[in-house]
Amino acid sequence: MTVTTQNPTHTVPCAVRIAPMGLDGLLSLPEAASGIVLFAHGSGSSRLSPRNTYVAEAMQAAGLATLLFDLLTEPEAANRARVFDIPLLADRLVMATEWTATQPETAALPIGYFGASTGAAAALVAAARSERNIAAVVSRGGRPDLADVHLARVRAPTLLIVGGADHEVLDLNRGALAQLTCEKKLAVVPGATHLFEEPGTLDDVIDLARKWFVDHLSVSKGEAN
Repeated sequence: MTVTTQNPTHTVPCAVRIAPMGLDGLLSLPEAASGIVLFAHGSGSSRLSPRNTYVAEAMQAAGLATLLFDLLTEPEAANRARVFDIPLLADRLVMATEWTATQPETAALPIGYFGASTGAAAALVAAARSERNIAAVVSRGGRPDLADVHLARVRAPTLLIVGGADHEVLDLNRGALAQLTCEKKLAVVPGATHLFEEPGTLDDVIDLARKWFVDHLSVSKGEAN
């Protein structure tokens, strides 16, 4: 794999295939990256999600590598049951985590998960199950409640970001927060609905997520050294 970069604010993504399933991904690797953030998107989305791409570019500007990838193959994605299969999605995120550990460019980088919608549940389940040390998890408009019994097993510092106008999901996040036993925080973006489409709200998400990842992945890198 060859990763081409320009500078931390203009990283050129490299198309990759994640073994053993051959899942399509886009890896962006700024120079001297302090960690890598793996993205787990929600139902009906893909590695090309405009919102996740926008968030990923902001993480790259902060010196973090990013991996956006499809959690399902094309035939699997056509099956609606697969799209909402949290254990399967978590398996794929663990698979991608193991893949990053085999790549020379990313093997030494602390790992963070960014999950959206149902992808947030997959990220939390994967964090609880992965044999790797997951340094941080961020959920955007997520359904962490779907992680169920795995919530109490998560050790990675976890930030739950929810829109203030996303009332039902906000209640579900409050319930999930109570079940988490790790370092945790619930951040509410005022006036935002589920997809953070209101002006400035996705930028608020970015500010919160970027600080969480930079703080926790940097600490993890320091411990590793």
